[in-house]
Amino acid sequence: MNFISPTKGKMTLSEAFEDVVAYIKEQPQEKYKLIIGTDSHSYLDSEITFVTAIIIHRVGKGGRYFYRREKHYFVQSLRQRIFYETSLSLDVAGRFNELLSSLSSKNQEKLNMEIHLDVGEAGDTKELIREVVGMVIGSGFDARIKPDSYGATKVADRYTK
Repeated sequence: MNFISPTKGKMTLSEAFEDVVAYIKEQPQEKYKLIIGTDSHSYLDSEITFVTAIIIHRVGKGGRYFYRREKHYFVQSLRQRIFYETSLSLDVAGRFNELLSSLSSKNQEKLNMEIHLDVGEAGDTKELIREVVGMVIGSGFDARIKPDSYGATKVADRYTK
């Protein structure tokens, strides 16, 4: 699973994880959020690009991010697309969580993980909110929806087009 860092280029998930840990160690006294979000964009109703972003946010002081882009042709409906976006975020969050478990519990307590979903109260996705938020919470992560889901709606969205 490869990601792209805007400053460092291609990285594996493990390398991105190591970069996140190094970023936290620079200023360990600060508060951090680990955010994972996925967005998608369709082209000519046949090709859909999915982008998953990992963001380490040093609260109030900036952050770093990594993204992964993949294309699919099988997505039939908006519902299927939103569920697939959520599953991509959960997959990356689960893998990242495995890497986090190798750290001491002290470091884990400082890192709050959130899954940012591309759904909101306005628009076609409002009927899916309960289901995808339930998927995320049931998987043990915090969920954020629009307008608070900037990991999906701003960072990941930037690389879908």
